[in-house]
Amino acid sequence: MPFKSELAQPSAAEAERTRNADAVMGMLTGHWTAQITRAAADLRIADHVAAGAATAQEIAEEESSDPDTTYRLMRACASLGLLGHEGRRRFRLTALGEVLREGVPGSLREAALVQGAPGHWQSWGLLPEAVRSGGNQVEQALGADIFTHFSRNPGEAGLFSKFMSNMTGMVIEDAISLLDLDGVGRVVDVGGAEGALVLQLMREHPDVEGQVFDLPHVVEDARRAAGEAGLSDRFTAVGGDFFTDVPEADYYLLKNILHDWADEQCRTILRNCRRAARPGARALVIEALIGDIGKPDQAVLMDMNMLAVSEGLERDLDEFDELFAATGWKRTDMRPTRSLYSLIELEAI
Repeated sequence: MPFKSELAQPSAAEAERTRNADAVMGMLTGHWTAQITRAAADLRIADHVAAGAATAQEIAEEESSDPDTTYRLMRACASLGLLGHEGRRRFRLTALGEVLREGVPGSLREAALVQGAPGHWQSWGLLPEAVRSGGNQVEQALGADIFTHFSRNPGEAGLFSKFMSNMTGMVIEDAISLLDLDGVGRVVDVGGAEGALVLQLMREHPDVEGQVFDLPHVVEDARRAAGEAGLSDRFTAVGGDFFTDVPEADYYLLKNILHDWADEQCRTILRNCRRAARPGARALVIEALIGDIGKPDQAVLMDMNMLAVSEGLERDLDEFDELFAATGWKRTDMRPTRSLYSLIELEAI
């Protein structure tokens, strides 16, 4: 038997309430999306589909996964726009899904894996407590700070390093095109992970010596990357602690370093760079800058991530200038890039 009648059309106020509820529900289920994307990255669905696998059965055979649940995951990916559905349970890769392929420019595959892994995921679960207490609850969530957690979990640490290198790829072309390295002999990438930025600078500037200065368990990856790039003759990787000292250099790179730390630790890092700096030294700080309050701003959301997992925070330009002025540096230029990040150049004073 058919329904008795048509539903009454909602009033304008009712329609607005529905839109608002739908918007908030999207916020509340954001973790569903994050874990769907993580699962897709883990099963390498984008790579398999790009290579010609169009069905869940084909991917399940490659990944030793269950065909039915693999199909359900792929159907969810199609709902999110990561895959397109061509009918008869066959899928194709979309431009959005392309970003989850391993090794493509701007790949976010490792980002998807890291953001859903214990280091970030468990810490985010205690965000209300972090807000109430005034600091992260990482030790409660993980039993250690995030970097100690990474040292104990090298697989997750490797994903994080790769993620950070991929993020470098989003700004590296802009940095290369803007930086003037005339007169620069040595560039030190402080906390540089695999050294993606300094290695590209070395390719563009054959007279420059490059160095990655990072935690001891990280630097072997940088040496390997330099070898693969054919740059080992001009490259070194040194393990150490930038809270203690920093190697001397003509130019320092600090990409996504300062946002990991509170103001006092940032001042220590910057002072150590200034103390070791050769005469006339400069530095490049790459960070996401907080913009006008109330406007959509990825940097503000990143600030919540920093609260959840680290001692750090995102800052606006005035807050960075205060750090620079207190540690012997002066900002000489600032350029937004085509990505989330801005390039801030400093000179020693």
